Amino acid sequence: MSPVWLQTRELARRSLVRTLRQPAQVVPTITFPLFLLAINAGGLDAATGIPGFPTDSYLTFALAVPFIQSGIFAVSNGGADLARDIETGFLDRLALTPMSGAALITGQLAGVVALGLLNAVVYLGVGLAAGATLEAGVAGALVLFALSLVIVFAFGCVGVYAAFRFGDGEAVQGLFPVMFVFLFLSSMALPRDLIEQEWFRTVATLNPVSYLIEGVRSLFIVGFDGRALALAFGCGMAIGMAFLALSVGRLRTRLVRT
Repeated sequence: MSPVWLQTRELARRSLVRTLRQPAQVVPTITFPLFLLAINAGGLDAATGIPGFPTDSYLTFALAVPFIQSGIFAVSNGGADLARDIETGFLDRLALTPMSGAALITGQLAGVVALGLLNAVVYLGVGLAAGATLEAGVAGALVLFALSLVIVFAFGCVGVYAAFRFGDGEAVQGLFPVMFVFLFLSSMALPRDLIEQEWFRTVATLNPVSYLIEGVRSLFIVGFDGRALALAFGCGMAIGMAFLALSVGRLRTRLVRT
């Protein structure tokens, strides 16, 4: 029996290679969030004139959103790849081997996590080149990359669970617009304390995506905000661990050994 880390390494290598060989997965995760960022930064710049708005640059304010969109893409990309393995029978063949379930899930997430890190580097570079500021400095950039990995990991676990739950790539892809609903019903466009509609402010407050956005945003606008970062890392890890546990439970019904 191969050690778990060897199994994880091989499955992670497969996930990385498969991700990089699919431009249809890589290119949209970079271009679409940047395109939406450009539209929002140009169209909503007047919002910086609202009393109490935290910065005079809407580009800096909105730059947090692409990092969340990268996580949303992790749901559809990672989950669809795993669903394809289920549909083609690859997972059934793995069930005939002494493969660890932990290795399967961890290895499957390697591709989307690596892509998420690449996206984070591109988003930060393009944002700074366009005139955004990173108040947290170089150390903040490292924290930003760590938080980006947590976000992609969390959403990737959602995709893995969906793949085990439905076993169908189209069903997993159908979660993409659902994830965007959570994004739009968050504090992506305005700080929560400046949202006038009470129902919208309440929904945004209950929405964990708001805290992920605000954690990333704090690094650009404030610097090191311990509370915002703790909430962001905590929400990300809570989502990831919850769906990881659900995935392990579903895996037991998928991997029926003979």
